[in-house]
Parts: sequence; structure tokens; C-alpha cells
Amino acid sequence: MELHLWLAFVGVITVLIAIPGPSALISMTHGLRYGRGRAAATVLGGVTAALVLMSLSALGLGAILAASTTAFMILKIVGALYLIWLGIASWRSAAAAHTPEHVNLDASPTRVALFRKGFLVGISNPKDLLFFAALFPNFISTTEPHALQFAILALTWVLFDFSIMFFYASTGRHLSGVFSNPRRMALLNRATGGVFVLAGSALAISSR
Repeated sequence: MELHLWLAFVGVITVLIAIPGPSALISMTHGLRYGRGRAAATVLGGVTAALVLMSLSALGLGAILAASTTAFMILKIVGALYLIWLGIASWRSAAAAHTPEHVNLDASPTRVALFRKGFLVGISNPKDLLFFAALFPNFISTTEPHALQFAILALTWVLFDFSIMFFYASTGRHLSGVFSNPRRMALLNRATGGVFVLAGSALAISSR
């Protein structure tokens, strides 16, 4: 694809991905609680979700959701309920005491469980299908093969998404000392839960 289009795409997605959202929050939280190694599974789950949404958008599902109000509403409500459920679970979870030198990995979920949670958070917003459907055509040249250009754009998104979300996870790990106190950890759980509930509620009442 044309270099200037790719560079413009890189600039746009770097800003978009870096803006904190549910995936960034869960990556940072898991980095704090379980360490960077395990949180990488969460990040990979979110990146996989983005790749699935990009592929579905390329296959035309984004256009279907744009045309079908009922289908869009169903997926939106399911995604919103999942984010709200995550928020309630985080609010109710007990504080986990740990030190910056030793995250309690023995009590951590498996990497498969963390991957699944990252994937579900990433896949929970059907508006991303519409987003990718609107974003990608702006950076695809009509004079070049579309499939190859899409593959380049998707791979670029995956690389930048993983790098930025892993940065969030690493930042969370560095903050583990601050939240080694159980009371502070409980406050973090409540704050995290509140953000997820707000994100789910905002998704539920949002328009396209």
C-alpha cells in the first residue's frame, strides 16, 4: 500500500488506541494484580478480539449492523451487561494483599482465563464493528489490491494495540507497590468496578 496512507494510519491509530478505555483498564488492573507475564494473556485476548472485529467488519457484518437496528441493539445490550457485570464483580471482590516484589501468582487465574476475560472485554462493544468499517476505507487505495491492504492495516493495528496495551499492563505492575495495602487495593477494586459499570451504562444508552 502507499507509504503516506500507512503513516497516516499509524498516526491515527496510535492516538485512538492510547486513549484509555475498558481494554486499557483491564490490562492495567491485571498487570497490577498478576504481573506483566500473566497480564500479557489479557492483552493478547483484547488484541484477538480487535482482529475478530476487523475481520467481521471486512466481511460486511459492520454494514449489516448499521442497517439493522434490532441486531445492533441486541449486541449492544449484551456487551453493556457484560461490562456492568465485570464492574459489579470487581466492586465486590476482596482486596488481594501483595508486595511489589511478589505478586501472588499462586492465587492468580490461569492465562487462559485472563485471555478469555481480555477477549470478552474487547469483543463486547458492537460499535467497534462500525468503527472499523468507517476507519479502514479511508486508508485503502482503490487502485491497489484491497485484501493485501486490509491485511497490512490489520497487522499494523494488532502490533500497535498489543504494544500500547502491554504498556498499560506494565504501568499497572509498577503501581503494585502503591496498592500493596489491602485497603488501597479495595479502593482500586471499587474504582475499577465503578468505571466498568459506567462504561457499560454509557454503551447501553448510546446511539450509533
